[in-house]
Amino acid sequence: MVKCIAIDDEPLALRQIKSYIERAEQLELVASCRSAREAQLIIEQEHVDLIFVDINMPDMNGLDFVRSLTQNYFIVFTTAHSEFALEGFKLNAIDYLLKPFSYEEFMKATQKVISLVDLVERCRAAESAAAQNEAEEADQGYLSVKADYKTQLVKIADIVYLESAGEYVRLHIEGGQTITTLFRLKNMEASLPANNFLRVHRSYIINLKRISSYTKGRIFLDNGEYIPLGENYKERFFNFL
Repeated sequence: MVKCIAIDDEPLALRQIKSYIERAEQLELVASCRSAREAQLIIEQEHVDLIFVDINMPDMNGLDFVRSLTQNYFIVFTTAHSEFALEGFKLNAIDYLLKPFSYEEFMKATQKVISLVDLVERCRAAESAAAQNEAEEADQGYLSVKADYKTQLVKIADIVYLESAGEYVRLHIEGGQTITTLFRLKNMEASLPANNFLRVHRSYIINLKRISSYTKGRIFLDNGEYIPLGENYKERFFNFL
């Protein structure tokens, strides 16, 4: 539901916009205001997504009102003065309705806002899900390795890259620490999350989240080191990029 307010100093015009909003299923009228000052008090107290605002008003005109806003709102100007259209769109207005306008014209403008609100909500949901997944990986992702006659738990997110050393694998950990364990790189690769780690050379696996740049066959990591990109691994790496 898109929450909106209507601002117009003309009672008949305000009544018409209010009736249009009440007819639209996806709109919810928070308040109808006779002045920009009254609207300012409303938006300080209530959540609002969309503002329908007249331009030519006595206390503060609609353009100055929009400029005074400290938060981002979807704006639709409703006015009888076409000469303000360019200035209105410079303020990133979604639409500019010239009075008198029909319900169909009103709904065309409204549908743009509904689509944008839906897009914003989808983006926020995706960001929230990604953040939650990263948090879960950080909390639960550990690798058990044997080194120096003991078993160690290594946080997967802290691994910058892995290096093959014959029958051993050397884990390069954030902060410069290294852990050497009796393990083959191929078997280690199967133990790591495939969406975070990629084999880029017969002797190296890198943490994809640690890449800072790539140039001329070298993959630079965020610890300042670089890893050579093997010829047989280029296609997978470029697909990732």
